[in-house]
Amino acid sequence: MSVNALLTQLTLQEKASLTSGAEFWYTVGVDRLGIRPIMVSDGPHGLRAQPTGGDHVGLSGSVPATCFPPAATVASSWDPSLLYEVGRAIGQEARAINLSVVLGPGVNIKRSPLCGRNFEYLSEDPYLAGELGVGIVDGIQSKGVGTSLKHFAANNQETDRLRVSAEVTERALREIYLPAFEKIVTTSQPWTVMCSYNKINGVSSSENHWLLTDVLRDEWGFEGLVMSDWGAVYDRVAAAAAGLDLEMPPALPYSPDAIVAAVTDGSLPEEVLDDRVRAVLRLAEQGAPILDLDESYDADVHHALARRVAGESAVLLTNDGLLPIAPGTKVAVIGEFARTPRYQGAGSSQVNPTKVVSPLDALSEVFDTTFAAAYTIDSYEVDDALVTEAVDVAKDADTVVMLIGLPGPEESEGFDRTHMNLPANQLRALAAVAEANPRVAVVLVNGSSVLLGDVTPHASALLEAWLGGQAGGGAIADIVSGAVNPSGRLAETLPHRLEDSSSYLNFPGAWQKVLYGEDVFVGYRGYDASHIDVAFPFGYGLSYTSFETSDLEVVTRGSVATNDLAASVSVTVTNTGAVSGRHVVQVYVSDPVASVARPPRELKGFTKVALDAGASTRVSIDLDQRAFSFWLETLGRWVVESGDFVVAVGDNSRDLPLTRTITVDAPPVAAPLTEWSTYQEWLADEQGRALLDEAAAAGQPDLRSYGDLVEVIGNFPLMSLATFAGMAPDHDTVLSMAATWAERHGAGR
Repeated sequence: MSVNALLTQLTLQEKASLTSGAEFWYTVGVDRLGIRPIMVSDGPHGLRAQPTGGDHVGLSGSVPATCFPPAATVASSWDPSLLYEVGRAIGQEARAINLSVVLGPGVNIKRSPLCGRNFEYLSEDPYLAGELGVGIVDGIQSKGVGTSLKHFAANNQETDRLRVSAEVTERALREIYLPAFEKIVTTSQPWTVMCSYNKINGVSSSENHWLLTDVLRDEWGFEGLVMSDWGAVYDRVAAAAAGLDLEMPPALPYSPDAIVAAVTDGSLPEEVLDDRVRAVLRLAEQGAPILDLDESYDADVHHALARRVAGESAVLLTNDGLLPIAPGTKVAVIGEFARTPRYQGAGSSQVNPTKVVSPLDALSEVFDTTFAAAYTIDSYEVDDALVTEAVDVAKDADTVVMLIGLPGPEESEGFDRTHMNLPANQLRALAAVAEANPRVAVVLVNGSSVLLGDVTPHASALLEAWLGGQAGGGAIADIVSGAVNPSGRLAETLPHRLEDSSSYLNFPGAWQKVLYGEDVFVGYRGYDASHIDVAFPFGYGLSYTSFETSDLEVVTRGSVATNDLAASVSVTVTNTGAVSGRHVVQVYVSDPVASVARPPRELKGFTKVALDAGASTRVSIDLDQRAFSFWLETLGRWVVESGDFVVAVGDNSRDLPLTRTITVDAPPVAAPLTEWSTYQEWLADEQGRALLDEAAAAGQPDLRSYGDLVEVIGNFPLMSLATFAGMAPDHDTVLSMAATWAERHGAGR
């Protein structure tokens, strides 16, 4: 039976019930019409499914699943095809447990280094987050399993997350916080989108008609279902009117009863409820085939994939030649994290892994190892006995591999961090070990960025391994031994100080409001605009080989006038080193002269290439018109201004040796003229200036006759100048001029 046919058979009570879930992880079914409940589950980096029910908050008792590296890690791969592979594997695991919708990925922007959930998010850059998000969504949905793009939108902190209002300009929303969602929706049509807990400019996301209907559905053409985050519905009727289809988990019987009452008294039109029900029925129809599957997956194959992904995502930050270490070398493996690995974040994304391989065990398969804990991870106090033992072990080894990082309680869903420091006991142990044996390769295990000023002086090599998932230990051994050549690049800037972050003075807000005062200057955009030195820039990463990029060519086509401006950016990449490797070519665009404050440069394209030693290849990266645009709130649309743009190519946001300047011709960008436009705005507009001339010819005063006064008070609105008798046209003339301008431009008054 078709969705519309089913709709005619449902009672009002059944319709209302369908728009709230049946229980924590299941939608409502209607047996008499063959509508089957489907299961949804957390799963951004691996499934956290509870098919037979879980605890009262759904956080424990999940079935075993492959724990892939979380988003903060895989983002550093800069490889959408790799995320596609992860997505396909997660999709297959979902099929094996009859799971219809995976709740992920999360593509919220890393506005502040302190957000407690940063390990679940991809990047500080919306372009990178969008491209990577497409990869994992396409991968999961290629297996006939749905995704839930989250958390829509401006969910950038955990502090007071259910009540806080993100006070943010529409320009910042359009340029920073929405583009990743837009890219994934318009490219991949995720089955569902999950609204966030927070308010945006005072309106809860679940009740935000502009967000859920005007933007998501009407502008972007979203065809799927909008569901709530768990507990994000505060008024079920208002949420339904705004465009929220499914409340999870259900507030029973209150939400369905409220919907019935609202339809009955006419405050919620039944056709609006029908729209919500259609979305639920379509999702149930999409997810139903999965319920009858009898499939499995190869856990060992998925573990191997997880190991490869972790290896390709680790970022080599420094290396004085210590790495790679020859297999068989006598290596001191130091740090409790080597024996007791931390490989994922805490909260709703926490996976029950199929198996876990520790770095110590993996390194011991390759090297002649000894071990010392050096510190405890359940206390930040220095343990002198453990430090002494670590020093003795380090002295007796050829090389040291020391793991340090963030203990689990330092970062989790539910709360934000208050600092970026590594634990003092780990730093004290590192200093002592490095004094005993300076040949120290430091491996970082953390889901959020940390300050490295007390680390780099003691590290002959520094590897940011992030949270590596269940196979992260093997990936660390692969890179340290040279079996894998590191190719990860930072998806977020690593600053010298927390205070350097552009959101520092406005995070996390107070009294249920947080001001996004940095506007579009988030991450490297803010550091670069303020000329702030950073520890490691966005896009940075080293390799065991070297690459050269040359012969930049930029070819444009189309035009702004026809809304099809585009550019092809081509370069030659050569592996100039002695071993094969992978390199990320990054393309940034700058608009040096603009009518609004724009970041000094913005990532607008990238590609990752694999090359044998001595090999070269030509790569081309396409830029569309959006790459040159900014959001102009006055006009409520994307605009491109005429002038020169700089296209730069290089290794990271601060190493861009290849540049080309292109000139773009575009129609003039100006707001409609009204009586409240300034005198200078009227002068700058060709027809506005003509109307001023006509008024002057008819005997009306002309401010231009007063010479320098145009510079002094020309920024007054024309209607305000009308009160200055004898200096500008009078009120009636100004109103007539504004009406004439609007009529000639087809603008309504």
